[in-house]
Amino acid sequence: MHALREPEFKDRIEKFRSDIIGVIEASGGAVADCHLPPPLSRGPQSLTDTKPKACETPTAKQQRVWDKAAPSYDKQMAFFERVQFAGGREWLAERAQGRVLEVAVGTGRNLPFYAKDIELTGIELSPEMLAIARQRATELDISADLRQGDAANLPIEDGSFDTVVCALSLCTIPDPRRAIAEMHRALAPGGRLLLLDHIGSSWPPVYALQWLAERLTIQLAGEHFTRRQLPLVRSAGLEIVETSRSKAGTVERIYAVKPGVPIEG
Repeated sequence: MHALREPEFKDRIEKFRSDIIGVIEASGGAVADCHLPPPLSRGPQSLTDTKPKACETPTAKQQRVWDKAAPSYDKQMAFFERVQFAGGREWLAERAQGRVLEVAVGTGRNLPFYAKDIELTGIELSPEMLAIARQRATELDISADLRQGDAANLPIEDGSFDTVVCALSLCTIPDPRRAIAEMHRALAPGGRLLLLDHIGSSWPPVYALQWLAERLTIQLAGEHFTRRQLPLVRSAGLEIVETSRSKAGTVERIYAVKPGVPIEG
């Protein structure tokens, strides 16, 4: 294989960059100008020119991104769920029981799979995604308490759920450690935590590509490809019952429990 000349290398890198940007912006991402350095100037700048722009918080950015992505989210996810995450939502729902809290419920794509006898509460940051979830619940004749809220500050009481579910969301939640701590807080003793997400691959070449893609996706849409949630679950004090990884180690399912004897009643 011959070595690429510098212009060819630059052209390929730029094409890769453009492709990534196109995918993210099509799904609702946008470059946040406040995260970019100020433009270089060949002339003198006033003090006001050098002041940083006011920035939105990471949580506000995620709400904006997902509000914009909401109308096309279901169509885009249908493909990835067939190819990348097949069977994942069913796996979560089969293990959910009792009082169930779904964190980052999104457009409610898990709703069709839950058993009829569960008591479901869903928390979602994006009002636009939440509106679609409520419509889906109505169409499926599912009684669910679907509320707006932040995964890092769940609007629920301590120990009030038997199961907490989070699907394909810890990759974008700004502070996954805090979110998992909040899920732990929400669980009653003996309660179940069920997670499905894409994570950093166990194959070095795939991981390298994920890391490269993140140089753009984190800035544009807060999307992380190399996070790994299992250490965070363990450090939160939950006991691992079952884990599995697939797709070159890029997809992970976790079933953990909060220590303690389940409360009857």
